Amino acid sequence: MIKKYTNKFKSKRNGDSNFEDNINKDTSIEKESVFAKKTLGQNFLKSQKALNQIIEAAGDLNGKTVLEIGPGMGSLTERLVKTSAQKIVLIEMDDRLIPILQEKFAGEIKSGKIKIIHDDIMKVDLKSLGFKKGDYSLIANIPYYITGAIIRNVIGGDTYPEKAVVLVQKEVAERIIARDKKESILSIAIKVIGLPKIIDKVPKGAFVPSPKVDSAILLIDQISKDFFLAKSNDTKLENKKDNVSDAKKKVMVENKEKRFFDILHAGFAHKRKLLKSNLEEKKIFEDAKKALLICDIKQDARAEKLTLEQWKKLSSIDIL
Repeated sequence: MIKKYTNKFKSKRNGDSNFEDNINKDTSIEKESVFAKKTLGQNFLKSQKALNQIIEAAGDLNGKTVLEIGPGMGSLTERLVKTSAQKIVLIEMDDRLIPILQEKFAGEIKSGKIKIIHDDIMKVDLKSLGFKKGDYSLIANIPYYITGAIIRNVIGGDTYPEKAVVLVQKEVAERIIARDKKESILSIAIKVIGLPKIIDKVPKGAFVPSPKVDSAILLIDQISKDFFLAKSNDTKLENKKDNVSDAKKKVMVENKEKRFFDILHAGFAHKRKLLKSNLEEKKIFEDAKKALLICDIKQDARAEKLTLEQWKKLSSIDIL
């Protein structure tokens, strides 16, 4: 339900030698630079420090399933196979990389620890592959150009992971945690389903070929949609909730989720306008002023200053 957002960011910072000095020397840097496909947004992570930090951020993987999107030449995968994860599913759409991965991890494929899916993550039905919501970890160096799609369709999708450790543009990560103290649709959309945290910055020099901007390791922990199952103002509905079928519960979640994001997008409709004006324009409430009063939100508040709890309150009150 997390809707599309645009993220065109630029960075002026240079590479960090602390990361660049830890580049993995096991593979030919020049070869991988030539091998990378620009149209697929391929930038292979070579910093051993960054690879170690990703694995550390993933925490205890004992007996768990891991999804890695875009494994590339398998640098991160090599670290994952050394963990106690029960199964690692690699989804790679570049047909040139499939035989390389198959050869590199032939033993793990034979033992069943690794499974390679040759497909586009945007076309894959995770549920049909055996993934269950909240029952796997997403660990990946994802291409910049599909960051938004992965946030919407995987992390915020129906078959969401319990935890995600992903490499994203540094500016995207900073926007998600609202480092400038200004919330956005993106930051609230992530915070309503999980706890985001920047583990560390990864300079562009840590990749081959080097991208134009720096990256960051982003941890999103405790992912769930529990909020959308939280108490509503409908007492009759609450009394029946424990007895409703899974199908009806799914509809309840979808309805509440849609209501939340409708209000969120309306609130941010015009950045320069007050929240109340945006809500009135989009006709989210019959009486926007009263809605803000009920939620103890100032009449001159702007969307970027509202906390997650205030957005939750707005989406939970009766339609006025």
